[in-house]
Amino acid sequence: MFRDDFLWGGATAANQFEGAWDIGGKGPNISDHLTRGSKETPRVITPILKEDGDYPNHYGIDFYHRYKEDIKLFAEMGFKTFRLSIAWSRIFPKGDEEEPSEEGLEFYDRVFDELKKYNIEPIVTISHYETPFHIAKEHKGWTSRKFIDYFVKYCEVIFKRYKNKVKYWLTFNEINMTMAGIGSYLSLAIVPDEDTVLVKQKTELKDRLQALHHQFIASAKATKIAHEINPDFQIGCMNIFAPLYPLTCKPEDVVLAQYYNNINNYYCSDVQVRGEYPSFAKKYWKDNNIEIKMEDGDLEILKEGKVDFYTLSYYMSSCVSNDPDAEQTTGNFLFGVKNPYLEASEWGWQIDPDGLKYLLIEVYNRYEVPIMVVENGLGAIDKLEDDKTIHDDYRIDYLRKHIKAMSEAVDEGVDLRGYTPWGCIDLISASTGEMAKRYGFIYVDKQDDGSGDLERYKKDSFYWYKKVIASNGEEL
Repeated sequence: MFRDDFLWGGATAANQFEGAWDIGGKGPNISDHLTRGSKETPRVITPILKEDGDYPNHYGIDFYHRYKEDIKLFAEMGFKTFRLSIAWSRIFPKGDEEEPSEEGLEFYDRVFDELKKYNIEPIVTISHYETPFHIAKEHKGWTSRKFIDYFVKYCEVIFKRYKNKVKYWLTFNEINMTMAGIGSYLSLAIVPDEDTVLVKQKTELKDRLQALHHQFIASAKATKIAHEINPDFQIGCMNIFAPLYPLTCKPEDVVLAQYYNNINNYYCSDVQVRGEYPSFAKKYWKDNNIEIKMEDGDLEILKEGKVDFYTLSYYMSSCVSNDPDAEQTTGNFLFGVKNPYLEASEWGWQIDPDGLKYLLIEVYNRYEVPIMVVENGLGAIDKLEDDKTIHDDYRIDYLRKHIKAMSEAVDEGVDLRGYTPWGCIDLISASTGEMAKRYGFIYVDKQDDGSGDLERYKKDSFYWYKKVIASNGEEL
């Protein structure tokens, strides 16, 4: 049974739904340089924007102008919380300015005030694939230690500005995506020299791990500053968690799964929650001939800047195998071996509610800090009927099973504090740049060909989730 003050809500990211990419003083961020893709066509990073390019993040679903309408719909569902990100380049358009943009700060003042009107608690992601493009290009992203100061300055500004409006903060979205190499652009803001397919960007492991170290230091410094500005602030880390099962019970598959779970799922959170690099990190560095450049005091900074709680995104699990011929699968930028016991979404993401229960128990036993599931959902093609209804029983079924799994984890003793399904309102997909891949409880009339009037319509899942929240997860 979920706690009485359980935070039910939904999650979004500024770059995927705000739009207004060049309005209100905002500068371009790294997501603004990504073209539209599809299930068949990958997104492309274009360091120089093309006049005839199709950049869906530029327009999103226009939350920037429709935030009151959207927040009212969230309130109608009964949201207790709403996870959103602040667009860094709306506060510091280039990233290296002396003073922040007052116009950008005022926009989020209005959003937070609107949330407060409905007693909706914001959970704010500070960096969610929205690094200002100027500093990303200028310094090769987070490979430069200068980024620590840029980020900490940005954090200090928003912590002070929203001191009495925001309690929960997440420093970096899906910080561990870097371990799989896919986070080079979106997470680490390493800009390629020429047009590059997003999922095929090649970066050296040593550069990624050095950049990641800089993010750890930045997160720890920000956490310490946050607690000084307001001791009531709660600062969390955010990991993408895809449990990796051994494909068979062969001992070598079991050991391989343990290895990859350590590297992909625990390397980052061990640093952010425990305040130090795990023992297996040193072996990993040695095996890959990597030496992390640290300055005096870095290890102390990590110790002093431990986060208060752990959050994660969960969409799927995968398998690993020593068999080089094992069938592969993909999902949410991740790759692995297909699990023969699981069904998959239209985009090949394996559906595994039990994996959520499994990982929640594993994570809580490891860290014993409060946990929130801040992303979870099903991307699917939804049909807007002639009467403006959307029948998404498949989404309800997916979420029902995952909420049941969370409830079972709570019964096992997990201190679970909140649940914010991804894309509570339809938005641009990060992996493909599509609108067709919809997640929301609210349908947005916007199509990939540019048509649509942006009107909002309630899906069947809207009414279902409203009942779930009203019953605190009892009525599924």
